[in-house]
Amino acid sequence: MPRLRQPNVEAAQWQSNGDSLGRVDLTRSDNQVFASHVFGVEVQRQRLPKDVFKRLQTTLQAGESLDTALADQIAQAMKEWALEKGATHYTHWFQPLTGMTAEKHDSFYGPAGDGSALAEFSGKELIQGEPDASSFPTGGIRATFEARGYTAWDPTSPAFILDNPNGAVLSIPTAFVSWTGEALDLKIPLLRSMSALSTSAVRALRALGDGETQRVFTTVGPEQEYFLIDEQFYYQRPDLINTGRTLYGAKPPKGHELDEHYFGSIPERVLACMLEVERQLARLGVPIKTRHNEVAPAQYEVAPVFENSNVGSDHQQLTMQMLQNVARRYGLVCLLHEKPFAGVNGSGKHNNWSMGTDTGQNLLEPGDDPSSNVRFLFFCAAVIAAVDKHQALLRASVANAGQDHRLGANEAPPAIISIFLGAELERVFAAIEAGEESPESEQSFLRMGTPVLPRLPLHGGDRNRTSPFAFTGNKFEFRALGSSHSLSLPNTVLNTIAAEAIDLLTDRLEQRVQGGTSVDDAVLEVVREVWTEHKRVIFDGDNYAEEWEQEAARRGLENLRSTPDALPWLIEDQTTRTFESYGVLTGRELEARYEVFLEQYFVKLNIEAETAASIARTMLLPAATRHLAQLRQAGVQTLVDETHELVGAFAERIRALEHANLDPGLEGMELAQYMRDTVYPAMTEVREIADRLEHIVADDLWPLPKYEEMLFIK
Repeated sequence: MPRLRQPNVEAAQWQSNGDSLGRVDLTRSDNQVFASHVFGVEVQRQRLPKDVFKRLQTTLQAGESLDTALADQIAQAMKEWALEKGATHYTHWFQPLTGMTAEKHDSFYGPAGDGSALAEFSGKELIQGEPDASSFPTGGIRATFEARGYTAWDPTSPAFILDNPNGAVLSIPTAFVSWTGEALDLKIPLLRSMSALSTSAVRALRALGDGETQRVFTTVGPEQEYFLIDEQFYYQRPDLINTGRTLYGAKPPKGHELDEHYFGSIPERVLACMLEVERQLARLGVPIKTRHNEVAPAQYEVAPVFENSNVGSDHQQLTMQMLQNVARRYGLVCLLHEKPFAGVNGSGKHNNWSMGTDTGQNLLEPGDDPSSNVRFLFFCAAVIAAVDKHQALLRASVANAGQDHRLGANEAPPAIISIFLGAELERVFAAIEAGEESPESEQSFLRMGTPVLPRLPLHGGDRNRTSPFAFTGNKFEFRALGSSHSLSLPNTVLNTIAAEAIDLLTDRLEQRVQGGTSVDDAVLEVVREVWTEHKRVIFDGDNYAEEWEQEAARRGLENLRSTPDALPWLIEDQTTRTFESYGVLTGRELEARYEVFLEQYFVKLNIEAETAASIARTMLLPAATRHLAQLRQAGVQTLVDETHELVGAFAERIRALEHANLDPGLEGMELAQYMRDTVYPAMTEVREIADRLEHIVADDLWPLPKYEEMLFIK
């Protein structure tokens, strides 16, 4: 059936339904919806008896487990609150190793025996669930016949209500563990890593003279990038449906060369969708702060303010879910793939990471006074040491098939992990290394050889958008995460390696202080050592340049271009030693994650290859042959010859792809490497011809929506 332009016209026409948001006076307190669907501290204070509330908060602050009696009273209050919100069911909401969330709904109501039903919910049901674990990826931790797995309530991340047009569900954030006690999810290691970092950081603060801080926590502020396209185009693209990215698509006449989309006026339908997303997220307590057009046409970004890493990771999963759900109400589809369109910007998730104390101090804030300067230098140096030692592990933590398309171009950082500090801060560390006073002004730089330390710069230089790990004033921005990623694994890695580095620096600091050196001088000596040992990871230039690849190799930095290159670092000896010594992941749990992520990689490439071959053979090749027949009928021999040659080459490459994607009889890493080295190049060769054909085949015959339609019709 010939392709018509009518879908384009329909996609361009949209009228506000006027129902989703309405017009409310936001200056009135009763119209404030933030956290209205969250069983948070304020709701707990109102719903729980005073003694129960105090015991709960004390338990959470101490990081202890809840007793059954306390859990029963919390469950009763939570149930009554949820019923008032219209919830008929509850679910333990968890994050298996798929990278997505999972849920099994159970009804509050049970038969009473007299023909009626009673709503019941006990502390036992709140604390523990037992979903069938047999079909979740486990990487060999459990066999298929060992189906049992447990979900355990995480009281540090508040329960929430998810609305549906026909009801509501009480969602309880939980951890997911095997019946033998091993972590089957992404939450448990994150919580363990946060505890490990807190222990190490508090120890360091004691050595620095802080006797007040009791706990240190990490914070995240992820910037989520995504694409929105009209759903009519989406459902005409089997590649988008099956893989989340376009496997075919010629470069359009216009991309983002004019730079007019970035920070431009947000299209009306898109803005309406964004407003509803933000309102729904506000009800769930997700503090969205920023929205804007991103660089690529049809690409956008949303970002929250900083939160505790565990809560922030849960909220990020909700953000992705809400973006996808709400978009459909506006005739749109949200694409979270790292590279849904070739030749334009891919989508990342910049992970802004810092460390804070329970007294309200940001440990990566340079500060205005000498004690803050010392503290900042110490913890900043620890991060530098951690990233240098475990650069390859950080790369592995953000590895997936989509990232292999994204990293290294269009403002995405490269596969080489390096740190950007900014010119001023880099000069500070260089001055410390040299044991000299900085030649700059005393208001801006550390003064050497004296305990009187002047103010350090808050913003140490311009932002380097090509850097994978950049200091941005009072935090580090890990820019290498992909848009589809959960925050949990990268932040688990960051927390764990930072804890190890902090302990290393604290050991050195304590030795010097015990030897009679003042704390300030001891910090400078330790920072000098660390900078000398690890400054190779610092780079402030163009991370895309070929010269940097050569320089990075001379420095001994890893350049792990593909997922099969990176994933083995999850199970390297130094990774296992670090994670086991801090109680974050056992060797078996690390091995399981390696196996799961490796399988996800080659399975996704297999799906892409089969989809690409099917589209090419059943949609694109027939369109090209029809076009060729019309040219022959018209007698335009020059065009016949050109098209005939391309169609012949296309058919040959399709057969080569189909052959390459036959089962090679390999497993594990060998299969992943085969998919990367043989199947993916075969896909690329088919696409090369297909994209050339798209430019010459009659438009009414080409069966797929084109880039200029999907990206620009809003």
